[in-house]
Amino acid sequence: MKKYVNPSRNTWAALCQRPALELEFLEGRVKNILNRVKVSGDEALKELTLQIDSVALDSVLVTQEEINMAEKQVPEDLKQAIRIAASNISKFHSLQQKETTSIETMPGVTCWRKATPIEKVGIYVPGGTAPLFSTLLMLAVPAKIAGCKDIVLCTPPKSDGSVDSTILFAAKEIGITQVFKVGGAQAIAAMAYGTATIPPVYKIFGPGNQYVTKAKQLVSMEGIAIDMPAGPSEVLVVADEAANPAFIAADLLSQAEHGADSQVVLVATTTELIEKVEKEVALQIEKLPRKDIAAQALQNSLTIEINNEADIIDFVNTYAPEHLILNTKNCDPLAEKITNAGSIFLGPLTPESVGDYASGTNHTLPTNGFAKAYSGVSLSSFQKFITFQKLTQEGIITLGPVVEKMAEAEQLIAHKRAVSIRLESL
Repeated sequence: MKKYVNPSRNTWAALCQRPALELEFLEGRVKNILNRVKVSGDEALKELTLQIDSVALDSVLVTQEEINMAEKQVPEDLKQAIRIAASNISKFHSLQQKETTSIETMPGVTCWRKATPIEKVGIYVPGGTAPLFSTLLMLAVPAKIAGCKDIVLCTPPKSDGSVDSTILFAAKEIGITQVFKVGGAQAIAAMAYGTATIPPVYKIFGPGNQYVTKAKQLVSMEGIAIDMPAGPSEVLVVADEAANPAFIAADLLSQAEHGADSQVVLVATTTELIEKVEKEVALQIEKLPRKDIAAQALQNSLTIEINNEADIIDFVNTYAPEHLILNTKNCDPLAEKITNAGSIFLGPLTPESVGDYASGTNHTLPTNGFAKAYSGVSLSSFQKFITFQKLTQEGIITLGPVVEKMAEAEQLIAHKRAVSIRLESL
């Protein structure tokens, strides 16, 4: 990890740059994949799965028999863990339901706003080096609570043509019945355009590699909504002299193992703490099955010593991390000063892992500094809001002249006439 001590503010922009592993010709290749699926549908999906994943499929549909068989392969203790996580996620997101309330803005003029579910949503769950069944929970549970009618799940097949059994069990547990074995940019294309087998959706959710991310960006330009701009996962840990170095190292490594393009950042108040953490990282990384991936991520990562609390707060808000761990004595008041973060984890006993899996908050969060303007996925991500207004006779008499005057000033006389004709009728 690269080291910095009290870096000057004019270097912060460079320090906040995320690592980029942009593939040459990425956009052109993804456009080609999108077009093939748009034109040839299921046949293109099968060809691309064979070409990219080296898997020959007779059908992209996951059958009910496959789902039932998968359920038998998942250990009971893991099933119970998934049920607890789903319950916590459901409790947290159910709390976000808002009652429809109305207001009389002036006598006889009533306005209100009503949440309605997005009817058709698509969920992409990566299944490559780490099948992320937790992502399915984070996206499908709130989609169900919101009342989305059609929920389409796409996830890549394994080398034998099957889908990860834990993903299928989680889908059955939540009540997702439309499951398809297709991954990568081609999965995004299928959900955007539809095929003979896979129905098109209005909004696409879920993380993925650079092909998936680019595909989501491109289909969003064609009118298909997406959850948010997304990039490689990241964590920023703020720690003081009271923090346990072993805890900090474990938190950094838990994020580093996501991928070689992930980034972890430690902002510490003392040189001594940074040195202790580095020793712990060296010890703990050797025990990890994904240590090579974690090691690559650490090459793109930073340790920064900042001694002034005001500068720490400003740096965090400039970086705008996806995950922020405040492992400090004063974590609660410190958190109140943070304005830019996807999700915040407070105190020494709150690892970022709990949010990834089972505390109840959503782990689909803005990365790459987008926390300055975007929120993580929530119940409202699966809803749209319609506004209503209703005028009585008193309302049109009171408000009508205001609208007439404004429309005339903008020289939109038909607008004015739509009011005047009603007032004349009264």
